[in-house]
Amino acid sequence: MGRFQVAGAGAWIVALVMALTAAPPFAAAERRADIRLEGELSRQNHETYVELPFAVPPETGRLTVVFRHDGAGDRTTIDLGLRDPDRFRGWSGGARDRFTVAETDATPAYLPGPLPAGTWNLVLGVPNLRPGVTTTYVAEIWLDPQGAPSVGLTEAPLRQGPAWWRGDLHAHSGHSDGSCRSRLGVRIPCPVFRVVETAAARDLDFIALTEHNAVSHTQALRELQPYFDDILLIPGRELTTFQGHANLLGLTAPLEFRLGAPGAADLDRVLDRAGALGATVSVNHPRMPSGEACMGCGWQAEIDWSKVHAIEVLNGGAMAAFGGRAESPLSGVGFWEGLLDQGHRLTAIGGSDSHDPDRPVEAPGALGRPATVIHAASLSQSDLMAGLRAGRVFIDLGHPGLKRLDLEAAAAGRTALMGGALDAPAGASIAFRVAIEGASGARIEVVESGGVRELLPAQAGEQIDQTFTRRSDGQRRWLRINLRDESGSLLAIGNPIYLNWGDAP
Repeated sequence: MGRFQVAGAGAWIVALVMALTAAPPFAAAERRADIRLEGELSRQNHETYVELPFAVPPETGRLTVVFRHDGAGDRTTIDLGLRDPDRFRGWSGGARDRFTVAETDATPAYLPGPLPAGTWNLVLGVPNLRPGVTTTYVAEIWLDPQGAPSVGLTEAPLRQGPAWWRGDLHAHSGHSDGSCRSRLGVRIPCPVFRVVETAAARDLDFIALTEHNAVSHTQALRELQPYFDDILLIPGRELTTFQGHANLLGLTAPLEFRLGAPGAADLDRVLDRAGALGATVSVNHPRMPSGEACMGCGWQAEIDWSKVHAIEVLNGGAMAAFGGRAESPLSGVGFWEGLLDQGHRLTAIGGSDSHDPDRPVEAPGALGRPATVIHAASLSQSDLMAGLRAGRVFIDLGHPGLKRLDLEAAAAGRTALMGGALDAPAGASIAFRVAIEGASGARIEVVESGGVRELLPAQAGEQIDQTFTRRSDGQRRWLRINLRDESGSLLAIGNPIYLNWGDAP
């Protein structure tokens, strides 16, 4: 009836799996399954339940099952369920041929929670199997240990192809301190679907929900992602400590955040662990004051900055506190540029820090304002985080229609794009090119290390292609661009190109 096999099964099983699945079903399928369960069912299994045992080792943090059979043409129906050594973990019937169960989240119909070591059972229900029919099945199971890097919620990119993707990397729901109005107008902890619904209505390509030290929203995001298939949902967490706040983007695994607790002696130790779990780390609102109004909001910790990937230089809440002004004492731009001058390559990002999806879109701190725009190979969590870490990012403060803001540098036969590095010997001429789409009337401000600024002559048109040059002094420098309107107000912030950076951290 059934056989248990570990990785290394016979060639016929591999051929069957390849025939029954046209593409890797999820991220884990990029590696060979840890366990294969294969066998045959016949009429004697009609209207019965078959249990296929398999072993789950200690300290397993995630389990993923993919099931296939060849009986569809004969109307064979096989339902799926899962039982751990202590309890039933879920039943999806014939609705799914794959599912995931983890400590913090699970495919709908299955229960998240710790994965106890011991004998588990994949449960097959057989409501229909015709006389004379034999159905062959293969179940593949992937086991990921506790502490393995988190993976995205989608099996494949929502959209393929390189593009500039617009989103919000800092938002809250009722799983921490986000609130909104109920249908009767009562203020309540805001359900996740309202936040996502608003983000989709505002034409964002992605949104990260970053609850304070919580992971419970991951389950809601997993359930909502198949319906909201036009906006990528990124699980995250706002690491909230008495010494500073940081977003841990893409992280779903548990993480000790209480400084001084075992394994979290200081922020360096916590960030080490977050990095090992695959998180993209961004320091939030570093210039916000810390006190009774916002405990630990300002960044006070001394850390190894190589463990950080980004700085939230513009925060919607900070902007709202100054009537929408981006350039205020609460701006993190100066904090970020000081770190650049020290030799740290850190990407500037923005975040609305939205706590209420009902906040009007024109108001600072509304969902999507400011927006972070990332150039990535596809609309997927892995590609977006790769683009962010590479510095292929600009921040849009709300200029309608701004689709592209990019910077290119060329010298001595070499080129670099925004976020990249370029070596230029002393005396070499560096040609810079700015490409803008959708910001008619905006003026380009060139910002260089050391505080040097230059406002370039204005150009008309929806598409701007403007050039300027610099003479290299052979020293380590950085150069980036801002966009300003006719009155001088800031519209957008670009990330640097790093000149003669070499192997600096």
